[in-house]
Amino acid sequence: MAAIYSLYIINKSGGLIFYKDYGSAGRMDTNDSLRVASLWHSMHAISQQLSPVAGCSGIELLEADTFDLHCFQSLTGTKFFVVCEPRTQQMEALLKVIYELYTDYVLKNPFYEIEMPIRCELFDFNLSQTVQKDCVALLGR
Repeated sequence: MAAIYSLYIINKSGGLIFYKDYGSAGRMDTNDSLRVASLWHSMHAISQQLSPVAGCSGIELLEADTFDLHCFQSLTGTKFFVVCEPRTQQMEALLKVIYELYTDYVLKNPFYEIEMPIRCELFDFNLSQTVQKDCVALLGR
């Protein structure tokens, strides 16, 4: 039912700092989510180096038969990626909105330490509202 299966936020060192599962089938445990984040960070870095295009910023979209993976990298190197249903539209815009929520509620939080796991209720609440609103808009397509 949900267009979005999961959301990951990875710091510039490749550490998983946030993970949220939105799909009901195929939930991953903590170790699996850490492996996926680490693998994606490595693939993203390798793609930047091997790309024949000068100034390539890495993989932005990975399409598979059963899912799509959309990635947004901020200027600081923090990566936001969403695993969603195949051919889901507007994911780039959603990732930018999630980045804005991250800057508003996480980075401006005086108790948050940069590069550490995100534990912020306002971010969680606003993220849930945004994803829920986006899923309702996608289902109404």
